[in-house]
Parts: sequence; C-alpha cells; structure tokens
Amino acid sequence: MRIVTTGSWVLVGAVAIAVGIALLLRWRVRGFRPVRGADGPEPSATVAPASRLGPADLGIDALGERATLVHFSSAFCAPCRATRQTLTQVSQAVEGVGHVEIDAESHLDLVRRVGVRRTPTVLLLDADGRILTRASGPLRKADVLAVLDAAAS
Repeated sequence: MRIVTTGSWVLVGAVAIAVGIALLLRWRVRGFRPVRGADGPEPSATVAPASRLGPADLGIDALGERATLVHFSSAFCAPCRATRQTLTQVSQAVEGVGHVEIDAESHLDLVRRVGVRRTPTVLLLDADGRILTRASGPLRKADVLAVLDAAAS
C-alpha cells in the first residue's frame, strides 16, 4: 500500500489551480468586446485613449466604405499569421470592408494611443474611423463576420 504525502497533494492542487487560471484567461481574452469611448456611459479598463483613427494614423489612403479591420501584429507572433489570413479573407469576401496590418514594434506611439497590450489585437472601425470593438488573440472567421454584421445593424 502506498502512502500519499502532503507534498504530493500540494503539487496536485497547485497544478489544478494553474490549469484553472490558464483556462479562465484564455476564455476571457478571446473574441471581440465592445469599446466604450467618451460617449459611453462609463469608462472601463478596456477603453482605449483614442476613440477615432483616420487614414493618416494608419498610413493608408482611405478607410473602408463600410468598416476597417485594423490588425496589430509583430514579427515573431505565430497567431498573427493566422489572424492576417482570416482578416484578408473577410476583407476580400465582404464588400466595403478594408484591412490594414500595423507592425506594433514599428508604431509604438499608435500602440500606446489605442491601448494595445498584446498581439494580435484587432480593432473594428466604422466608416468614420470610430473604434467600435476590439479583440485580442487568434480569431475565427465566423466571429469576425458576426461582429461585422452586428456593426452594420
């Protein structure tokens, strides 16, 4: 018969807590969440200091007629490549939706201005450049299409 020591139970408990925290963080950061600007009822921790971006801020000629997906990435970010592919597919499939990718390391002022904390981060801008929503982490095509449909209505 084996006797389980207190140390073994402590180890099992620590691993269980770590797995629980990892799952909670993964669930919490996935997908789009609304951004409240100066017009919102109350600011929150997800509010970006800038509530509007123009073509000059993004280094492009014009925003999308309907919406623009702004993708902040970095050179060594593996999920950024998948996000780039997803956003490119969506922008090609949905009329009036533009996509611009910003290298976070090269545009630190803009990163600080909009509150990007990790890559990939995607901002959804309306036709006037207002930040409607944001997402961090890898995105599914269905999530991007759903948020575009919700923004249109």
